[in-house]
Amino acid sequence: MFNSKPVLVSGVKPTGDLHIGNYFGAMRQQVDLFRSGKYQCFIFVADYHALNSVQDAEEMRRRTRELVMAYIAIGLDPKEVTFFKQSDVPAHTELCWIFDTITTMPYLMRAHAYKDAEAKNKEITVGTFNYPVLMAADILLYDAVIVPVGQDQKQHIEYARDIAEKFNRIYKTDIFKLPEPYIMPEVAVVPGIDGQKMSKSYGNVIPLFASRDELEKCVMTIVTDSSGDRPENVYQIHRLIRSEAELAPLYEEHRGKYKILKELLIEDLDRYLAPMRAKYEELKLDSSIVEEVLARGKREAHAASEAKMEKVRKAIGVA
Repeated sequence: MFNSKPVLVSGVKPTGDLHIGNYFGAMRQQVDLFRSGKYQCFIFVADYHALNSVQDAEEMRRRTRELVMAYIAIGLDPKEVTFFKQSDVPAHTELCWIFDTITTMPYLMRAHAYKDAEAKNKEITVGTFNYPVLMAADILLYDAVIVPVGQDQKQHIEYARDIAEKFNRIYKTDIFKLPEPYIMPEVAVVPGIDGQKMSKSYGNVIPLFASRDELEKCVMTIVTDSSGDRPENVYQIHRLIRSEAELAPLYEEHRGKYKILKELLIEDLDRYLAPMRAKYEELKLDSSIVEEVLARGKREAHAASEAKMEKVRKAIGVA
């Protein structure tokens, strides 16, 4: 799967149950970007990164499978991208070790994730400390030109650039390209059923592939503000799937009628999510589809990464 298009690399951790906040907040925009035709895309399940929080083998296998199914269900065509597991490509950890030998501890101690953990007096694992180096290897292996990230992960791309520059300087080579962050535009902050940002940790989510009954149960428990004529938490979710021009007369007509507005939201959410839910359920019935996607992705990512590692090994003198 080699072509002349610029390379995009993106990794997604299999660490949580997916909800509509994940979809409207990032997944939908990611898939639109992957499908734009502008880039050669390497998309991977970041299962080695996930080991920092998921330390149960069956859970890791289940969440990995669910993540692959989810991206296919929401519209990602695995034939148009290289979709693989990080753990299936040994070059990720090999290159991480090589980068470890030129990266100092004081430099890594400036990472936001490390400083946050330290501020909370957490006992920090080597994996958490070394996270930016593995991420640099993930990105630099494939000559990524852009890496789609949220604003809070921009520092990781800066680390990848710094490490690439340092390697090139030490070994007098130009093996590694310097990637640029692609900050996702118009990233939605989706309110949960309690009005806070939707998050599994808050227990306030609407599952992405929820059944009609589950949707009804979740929406009917959305906290409403009795001080206004428009239930703001209901409206903010509703505007993710219908335009404000469409919603304005609807909410005016049913001013103060919160139950009716919630019922309308249930109908619209169910209509919007139904095709994705159907595709997800179809994938659950045929395990071979996910296996084939990951097997193909493994072959393509392995070929691309080994071509890069041959140059790296020669540069450092181990080949």
